[in-house]
Formats: sequence, structure tokens, C-alpha cells
Amino acid sequence: MRGLIVIDVQNDFCPGGALAVAGGDEIVAPINGMMDEFEAVILTQDWHPATHSSFASQHEGAAPFSLIDMPYGPQVLWPDHCIQGSPGAEFHKDLLVDRADLIIRKGFRPEVDSYSAFFENDHTTPTGLEGYLRTRGISSLVMVGLATDFCVNFSAVDASKLGFEVSVRTDLCRAIDMDGSLAEAEGNMRQTGVRLL
Repeated sequence: MRGLIVIDVQNDFCPGGALAVAGGDEIVAPINGMMDEFEAVILTQDWHPATHSSFASQHEGAAPFSLIDMPYGPQVLWPDHCIQGSPGAEFHKDLLVDRADLIIRKGFRPEVDSYSAFFENDHTTPTGLEGYLRTRGISSLVMVGLATDFCVNFSAVDASKLGFEVSVRTDLCRAIDMDGSLAEAEGNMRQTGVRLL
């Protein structure tokens, strides 16, 4: 059985949002159009408390997009985004949310960020998605969404390491591409056995 994982197609990652990814809204209609091809559709949703430790605003004098060391490793400091219950955290208005079998919220623990749909950024705390997919009998995953070089990349790599067959539809993703992060992410995915379509 095949599952479609739609990653973080939220207002704050679309044009006009707090952490906008160029062209982020262009992928919504084609994603909607492919949902019926899959036995399961799972949406992920960035869901941060306002005091999240990955926000530059929580570190005095820190600039957005700078790097700091956290107990779990290097962490990019982001502009405040996808705050729980805010309009920015809502899915894009045209995304067929009602078609989803499951919505996984991530990044809600204030002390650790979560790019991957499967693990927090400590790489050990699970989101529960793996167990859901296994109990549903889903072994093949196609990933789409935002952003290619962060949440899509981390999700795809983790899924492949967990033994799922993983493909990323790069035409239905958009990237931040910060200091070559897109090329690095594509290399990481290929190296882990992820198919880039």
C-alpha cells in the first residue's frame, strides 16, 4: 500500500507568510489532484508554541537564519512561524485537508525543533507516524510539500532509514535553498536511497 505524505503546506510557508518559500502555493492544486491515487494521505503541520527555542526572538541578539548549538546539535534560528492556533499555522486554504487520514503535528515541544515527520531533531523522539504507517500496512511513501531542503529532506531520509520505500516528487516541493542547502539535501536523500522524481 502507498501513502502520500504532504509536508507543511501551511500559510507561513507560502507567499506572504512569516517564513515564505518562493512558489509554495503553486504546488497545492497538483497535490490535491494526486490524493486519490493513494491508499492513505497524511498531512504534517508545524505547530510551535510562541516561545519555541528555535525562534531567533527567543535568543537575545540572535539574527534569524543564524546557527546555534543546541543539546541535540546545530539549530537554525528561524523567524517566528507556525505558532499554534495562529492563521500562519493553518493549512493553505485550497489544500484538501478533509481528504487526510491523519494529521501529524510536529515542533510542539518548546525545547526541540522537529523537521522530520518521523522524529524530533534529537533524532530519537518519535512522532508516532512510523507506527501508524506500519499498522496500516503502508510500505511505500511519496513525499511532497515544503520545504525540500529541510522538512521534506529530513522526513524522506528518516523514512528511508526506517525501511520504507521513499520517493520525493521534486516538482511538487519548493526549497528555501539557504547557502546551498538544496543541493546538500538532494545529495543526502539520494545517498540514503530516496528516489527523486
